[in-house]
Amino acid sequence: MALLFAGLALHPTSAHASFLHGDALDSLANGIAWVAIIIAPLIGIVAFWLVHILPEKIAEKRKHPQAGAIQCLCLLSLAFGGLLWPIAWLWAYSKPVFYRMAYGTDVAEPHGHAPSEEKPASESEQLRTRIAELEAEIKKGKA
Repeated sequence: MALLFAGLALHPTSAHASFLHGDALDSLANGIAWVAIIIAPLIGIVAFWLVHILPEKIAEKRKHPQAGAIQCLCLLSLAFGGLLWPIAWLWAYSKPVFYRMAYGTDVAEPHGHAPSEEKPASESEQLRTRIAELEAEIKKGKA
């Protein structure tokens, strides 16, 4: 019995490491190489970028008064390999301590004016209107 097992163990048989052979194996290897060299790094870069702009998006959503500075820190974090990202994340969720005392609110005000329905008058037209208002007030006071 021992001789039978020894004979089977030492009997040469063909072993295959892959279920593919020839050109099919080469095609699979080329596909894996393209994924590993081109597609995976692109997905990694996009994912890295999307994670690093999260604090900026959070600050805009929460109307953080220092959203511009948080955006700048996010860009710097991209340049420094993500080391500054936790600071930007914490900053986006925090409220500035002295901002409310200085400006009376802790949310950002829009920098542009809301579009008005009327066309803004020129400076000379505004002066004429104001002069007419003052003259009307003077006449009311004399009458």
